[in-house]
Amino acid sequence: MSSRYAHKKLAEAGNATRNIHFGVEPDPVTGSILPPIYQTATYAQEAVGVNKGHTYSRSSNPTVATLEKKLAGIEYAAGAIAFATGLAATTALIMSLMKAGEHIVCSDVVFGGTVRLVDTVFNKFGISISYVDAADPANIAAAIQENTTLIFLETPANPTLKLNDIAAISQIARAKNIPLVVDNTFLTGILQRPLELGADIVLYSTTKYIDGHNATVGGALLANDKKYLEAFDYMRKNIGNIQAPMNAWLTMQGIKTLDLRIKQHSRNAQQVAEFLEAHPQVSKVYYPGLVSFAQQELAASQHRGYHGGMLAFEVVGGYAHALHVMNTVVLCTLAESLGATETIITHPASMTHVMMAAEQRAKIGVTDGLIRFSVGLEDPEDIIADLEQALNWSA
Repeated sequence: MSSRYAHKKLAEAGNATRNIHFGVEPDPVTGSILPPIYQTATYAQEAVGVNKGHTYSRSSNPTVATLEKKLAGIEYAAGAIAFATGLAATTALIMSLMKAGEHIVCSDVVFGGTVRLVDTVFNKFGISISYVDAADPANIAAAIQENTTLIFLETPANPTLKLNDIAAISQIARAKNIPLVVDNTFLTGILQRPLELGADIVLYSTTKYIDGHNATVGGALLANDKKYLEAFDYMRKNIGNIQAPMNAWLTMQGIKTLDLRIKQHSRNAQQVAEFLEAHPQVSKVYYPGLVSFAQQELAASQHRGYHGGMLAFEVVGGYAHALHVMNTVVLCTLAESLGATETIITHPASMTHVMMAAEQRAKIGVTDGLIRFSVGLEDPEDIIADLEQALNWSA
């Protein structure tokens, strides 16, 4: 691809083309089609105050900067700042935009690590949070206090796939001049574009679908407003949680196939969800592509033709049956992650959301019998066969 095409046409190109080419050109020194891994701590400077754009890898790194361009391309954003993990990105977000005595309004169904971070870490520094049923935007409006300075949504939410109306909530946020952050980890910019729907900031755990191969951990914050990007960059420099160059390079390789992968994840998940919904040992399935999904209309309008590879289901028999499934699957991997080529099965009540109070888990639908399922890229018939044998159980 010529540089001319890169600069003139990529803005108009499709997702698959952008994901492969955006932000990357052949190395001017060697002609390498892949960007170099700049595995260096520091950089020689020509004179005091004269450098080639990087001075120390805690602040910035050329490989990480290239990843940031590619991440911005996925979301059609002005820029991105990459971090060591998704929670590192969340930490930098809160530290950049908030101070002691301020308040967050957060969707009630959210990654357990986010809850733990705010409730047990930032709480000690005087930051409070209200978890509300954001499926009704009016609840967000009602929860805003005089000291509210951040609205945080996760949609689809982890683990029940509950949706929030980004466009409606963004109007509430704009009216109050409060930044709206959307965790877009489950769908990525291929299937959902929060910035186009009115959000101010997008948060990612790039560990998941962005990487897609269980090879790295990473996170990112994306925005169109440069004041946010500058604030995140400044905070990253100060707390030192930049992504490692090797992880950035591997993540870039994953991005090349993101469009293909997440659409196939979605197709596979649809088949698995339909199988589970018809199974006598399953009492409830949560997947936005099902006719039975409570927010199907919002899913159809907010998602871009597909609904991702994540689903959740409730087994008959509760905790005992859920653990039986966890311990009986063979093809599916029991692990605390999602979004990879391998199918991953998780029990939120005892794994990802174990730090939440039992009452809080029950209130948001994270019951003892709930199973979170990250549908991989194996043949769907094989995934279904593994679930079929694992679901065989009697009290």
